[in-house]
Amino acid sequence: MSGQSGSTEERTEKATPRKIKKARQEGRVGNTPEIGAWFGMLAATWLLPGVFSSLMDVATAAFVQVGWIIRDPDVGNALKVGHAAAMDAVKAFLPLAIVIAIIGVIGVAVQGGIWVSPKLLMPQAKKLNPLNGLKRMFGPQGAWQAAKMLGKSIALALVVYLSIESLIPTVYGAGSLPIATVVGIAVSTALNVLRFAALAGLVLAIADFAVVKKRNNKQLKMTKYELKQEMKNMEGDPYIKGQRRSRAMAMSRRRMMQAVPTADVVLVNPTHVAVALKYVPGTGAPRVVAKGADHVAARIRKLAGENRIPMVQDIPLARTLFAACEIGQEIPEDLYRAVAIVLAFVMTLKSKGSAAGTHRVATGTRMPALARTA
Repeated sequence: MSGQSGSTEERTEKATPRKIKKARQEGRVGNTPEIGAWFGMLAATWLLPGVFSSLMDVATAAFVQVGWIIRDPDVGNALKVGHAAAMDAVKAFLPLAIVIAIIGVIGVAVQGGIWVSPKLLMPQAKKLNPLNGLKRMFGPQGAWQAAKMLGKSIALALVVYLSIESLIPTVYGAGSLPIATVVGIAVSTALNVLRFAALAGLVLAIADFAVVKKRNNKQLKMTKYELKQEMKNMEGDPYIKGQRRSRAMAMSRRRMMQAVPTADVVLVNPTHVAVALKYVPGTGAPRVVAKGADHVAARIRKLAGENRIPMVQDIPLARTLFAACEIGQEIPEDLYRAVAIVLAFVMTLKSKGSAAGTHRVATGTRMPALARTA
């Protein structure tokens, strides 16, 4: 019954991060390649003049060398000239190719990241089903594609018309202009046509991205039953539990380390254990604000040294506190006397201005009064 209700229930819930990740791995990203393509075309209109200029220089140099070869024919020299011309042409095109490739990658990345989906390369029977193709052609997706193509055609026709209209007066007066000027005007007009066409295409591509993203999010929506089942699976997933536990431990450790500079004393073992205590008169017994063993103890000692917090070497007391107290807890009553002796020793050091560093408790230290736990 639960499975049936889950299958017929309306999809009203947003997809979970887990489902979105799975959809992206399957290639259902919800983006459009046209954004990168139109951005690349727009960038190319500014790079093409430089590319054509470089190609003209390559062609001019090649023709000069061909003339030399015609006067003194040699197969080896001819191959060298051809190879050098080809390499120079590739170098001229290389900046344009690199920029377009980078823009294409960025265009995909800003739409939701780059995902490699091997599943898309596998043959799928549903893609060969003609009924699915007809649904796409005559459904909402097909209507949007037709509207998009119509919009592109209208935008391109309008751009070409306006560009030609502005070029007609120049053509009429071309007889009085140098050929180089006419060619320059024609090239500039052609580049402007490409730029405006790219801008129009970019606007349509952004609209297409919004439509595709909305459709993809709608397809990924879940029923309340599916959401409930996925949350159950995630709760039982050892990997998810481990990640959650690791994050909680990391946050707790950061808070603990932030409390070390506020401690009154750090009891050390001297190297394996460290326990930081803070005592505020009138608020109860001293509390453990940080503790750790091995590398955590080393970090506590390092922070204590950097903040001039006194460290006292007392192996039995450090081990007992480490085992008996959790972070934030007051020390047990049977340790009041030992901790009081340490605090009195630290107070004496502070009064002499020599509290920083590692010390051993001096004998005969007077024990201060500690408040009993309520």
